[in-house]
Amino acid sequence: MNMTRRTLLVIAAAAGAGLLTRRVWLPSAEADDMGKGFEVTKTDEEWRKNLTPEQYHILREAGTEKPFKNAYYDNKKEGVYDCAGCDLPLFSSKAKYESHTGWPSFWEPISPTAIGTKTDWKLLYPRTEVHCARCGGHLGHVFKDGPPPTSLRYCMNSAALVFKPT
Repeated sequence: MNMTRRTLLVIAAAAGAGLLTRRVWLPSAEADDMGKGFEVTKTDEEWRKNLTPEQYHILREAGTEKPFKNAYYDNKKEGVYDCAGCDLPLFSSKAKYESHTGWPSFWEPISPTAIGTKTDWKLLYPRTEVHCARCGGHLGHVFKDGPPPTSLRYCMNSAALVFKPT
């Protein structure tokens, strides 16, 4: 990697601000657990066979779908959002809110054990990536700009979810 002076300054500033730690700010039950084994494992060929190309890109390659052009960002129906990779219930419509970001957003998962997190450095600064605790599929990211009572915004990709109305 070709390091520029600007990149080095950004890294130094992040280190000085305490941002270059491996620990994330989420509660310990959701802490950085991407390295654990997952209950549902499949070969790459099996994932490709069972998922649409868009679902595969999001869940298995940590992709991001376009805002406002996805299935659930404006869904107002009552129900549960399951993982598109393994059907684990992840989020309830009761925790969904309009974040004006173009992606479905929730202030909490259905259970603290339904999801896992890891630190994502793809944009050269740390973000907290959210994945399914059962299959490890990439779901989206969580940010600290959400509504009460958690002040968290779980910004999810619709392609990573399957909505099941109640």
